[in-house]
Amino acid sequence: MSSVEITGGSVLRGSISGQRRHLGVASLFLIGHQAGEALVPVLVGVVIDEAVTTGEPSALAFWLLVLALDFAMLSLSYRYGARRSWLADVLADQQLRLQLAERVLDPRGGAEAGRLPGSLATIAVADAKRVGIVNFALPLGLAAVAALVVAAIALLRISLPLGLLILLGTPPLLYAVHLLGKPVERRSGPEQERAAAASGVAADLVAGVRVLKGIGAEPAAVRRYVGTSQDALVATLRATGAQAWYQGAVLAANGTFLAVVALVGGRLAAQGEISIGGLVAAVGLAQFLLTPLSIFGWVNGRIAQARASAARIAEVLNTPPAVTAGERPAPDPVSGAVRLRTLTHGTLHEFDLEVSPGELLGVVASDPADAVTLLHCLGREVDPDGGAVELDGIPLTEYTPSDARGAVLVAAHDAELFSGTVWDNVGAAAGGGADLEPAMAAAQADQVADALPTGRDTEIAEQGRSLSGGQRQRVALARALAAAPPVLVLHDPTTAVDPVTEARIAAGIRDIRRGRTTIMLTTSPALLAVTDRVVLVDGGRVTAQGRHADLLHTDAHYRKTVLA
Repeated sequence: MSSVEITGGSVLRGSISGQRRHLGVASLFLIGHQAGEALVPVLVGVVIDEAVTTGEPSALAFWLLVLALDFAMLSLSYRYGARRSWLADVLADQQLRLQLAERVLDPRGGAEAGRLPGSLATIAVADAKRVGIVNFALPLGLAAVAALVVAAIALLRISLPLGLLILLGTPPLLYAVHLLGKPVERRSGPEQERAAAASGVAADLVAGVRVLKGIGAEPAAVRRYVGTSQDALVATLRATGAQAWYQGAVLAANGTFLAVVALVGGRLAAQGEISIGGLVAAVGLAQFLLTPLSIFGWVNGRIAQARASAARIAEVLNTPPAVTAGERPAPDPVSGAVRLRTLTHGTLHEFDLEVSPGELLGVVASDPADAVTLLHCLGREVDPDGGAVELDGIPLTEYTPSDARGAVLVAAHDAELFSGTVWDNVGAAAGGGADLEPAMAAAQADQVADALPTGRDTEIAEQGRSLSGGQRQRVALARALAAAPPVLVLHDPTTAVDPVTEARIAAGIRDIRRGRTTIMLTTSPALLAVTDRVVLVDGGRVTAQGRHADLLHTDAHYRKTVLA
């Protein structure tokens, strides 16, 4: 991520400059289209003056041919110009989504801090689209300018007063349109912000629907979503009201201006200062001017919305990373020696712990916050406030985040499954051609697969919603075991599994991880019974350590924590 601060303006300018080739071609074609449209009433006036009034058939045929060629030119110009404009719009939208995805997926993290997944999705979809559509609007705006120039020149040739009226009256009108768009810009940001919040809350509730039903919290969840949705509705109605007021005001301003043009033209024709054809051309141009002036209003509205959306995108892109990026590659091979030296972060204070290569260590935390903090530090999700987490004698902060996480894999308690088959989920973190059966058997996930309609090829719904809690845990554990990292950190992997299956899983973990470092943060007696050593964490420090059976007999606090 660049150290240069990204602003909403730079996001908008970057979106435009990245498509300048398409924008240039689109502008040329659309300028040709609008110029051709402006020439239609002029040519109709010429037909009346040069052919209809004189009654010459050859002149009529010639000018009708010219008019037909003008229609052909403006039609083809719009077709190719609009195609290039839409291409620029789509490509700019795609580029912004890729930038946002790159930032969110940055191994250093940070972009998700304080934002729900639904909010990030709204920014990547709706806001990126609002910025991208500026690339469609700008060529139309330039074409509208060209139309005004052509119309003004034509009116100057027909009548100097009418031409001056257009030239002198249009700039104040455009400035008024710009001022009218300010409320739209102010309200567009809150509208998108609250819509993103509603989307995030909805996604959060859907993900936890089973838990909500289990604890009987559906009414509270509904009230929360209704409140958030109402806020989004109010913001949307305010923004829509501003947009409707803006469009109505622009239409009224345009109509007033055109009425003045028509009135002046009519008086000049009545005084005989312009011909019948000139009057027809002037009235036609006055009516035509409604289109470019309306385009100005539409373009200004899109730019106003794009500014607000670009500012939201910039906030995500500017989010500082959660961890520093080291440059040292992981050692090859990794022996798996882990040491936490005077680690201070969150609830941990000068925490010391040493794990030997190949050791199966159990960690019992009397305060769940200690376990979560320890997971964050081991998983390279945060940089500790003090001390260090070392792998083979080197602090994890010196490794690249991807190498650190590849060497020390943290399998979180709430690890999510993905859409796809059971086999695809288990093999997601394993190398191609890896034998997944040992991991499936160790996690007892083979029994899960055998109970499903099409076995290992059974499709799993998003986030594993088609499976029970215990089935999801076993498939997620099998995925972690199949990755076979040098150091594996497991957090309560069997809380939704029955005791018999849990004992089998404990034996399976010990067998499949033999010779490789494994740390299990759990209070499960079945899992702790197969460990080489257990440490008790209390008050942010290690207060006891030894074999599980020995600690049960000698440490009352350990016994209470594990057997409660």
